[in-house]
Amino acid sequence: MHLIIPYAASHALNGPEVWAGLQLPHLQTLLTLLQRQQVLQDPGPTALHMPHERLQAQTLGWPLDAPTLPWAAWQRAQQGQASATPQAWMTPCHWQIGMDQVVMADPAHLRLSDEESQQLLQAMQPFLQEDGLQVTWHSALRWHVQGALLADLPTPSLDRVIGQNVKDWMPQHPAARPLQRLQSEMQMLLYNHPVNDARDARRQHTVNAFWLHGAGTLHPITPASAPPMTETVTVSDALRASALHGNVQAWQQTWQQLDATAVADLLAHLKATGQGTLSLCSEHAAHTYTAAPAAWHQKITRLFNKASPAAVLQALITA
Repeated sequence: MHLIIPYAASHALNGPEVWAGLQLPHLQTLLTLLQRQQVLQDPGPTALHMPHERLQAQTLGWPLDAPTLPWAAWQRAQQGQASATPQAWMTPCHWQIGMDQVVMADPAHLRLSDEESQQLLQAMQPFLQEDGLQVTWHSALRWHVQGALLADLPTPSLDRVIGQNVKDWMPQHPAARPLQRLQSEMQMLLYNHPVNDARDARRQHTVNAFWLHGAGTLHPITPASAPPMTETVTVSDALRASALHGNVQAWQQTWQQLDATAVADLLAHLKATGQGTLSLCSEHAAHTYTAAPAAWHQKITRLFNKASPAAVLQALITA
């Protein structure tokens, strides 16, 4: 059992008020039974993928330094729709255009309805098809894309770009040139679209761009790189929204709920089987803890009465 917790700590939440009153009793007990085994740091400030994504990719047997992580193809394969065709996710979004930068607003804040999303995609289809992209509607903020253009296209994670200057994250790969042109065409197309006219009248953000993410081809896993068949990996995104928006109170409350559910389940599993793995992640690091050997556990228990969750979480953003 392997529990991966993205945004267990966040650079957007770094002050004494973040840790004051944060009670995580199950995590505290769990940390006394686990030993940190792996530290995963971003290879640089422009790392395309989040640490929890790279960690999950590692559990799937994918290369840790892979330039593309084909999440769209993998997620479709989990639904019984495996394909060797290059795939990606496309998310309609709003870019806030300023004097010196263009900032990606959180697509979730659009509150885009299914009907609005479908109408926008229908209007965009002729342009997408001209570039050999077959796009099908999956949900309001997630459209499924297929096309040869996506085969070797490194695409930054959506979470890397939210709240950031889009220009810093635009793919520079030669394969991205048609997409850059397509972005410009879509901005002109969507400017006066009836959906956006209605949204503007309601003083809602308009949809003026899209973001491609999770692009690539899902290659077969070789026996040597295949993950252990006995490990069940769970990725909890419960803390994501509050961390992305720097909401301390919501983040604390959600952490406490997570501690009472998923973390408590891992603790019970560890006590019952002696096995369990916990990965705590921030935007730029991931620390993985596994069951400590009995001798090490006895020694550390004598040295410390209890582990401090706050210190462990802060280490994710201070390392």
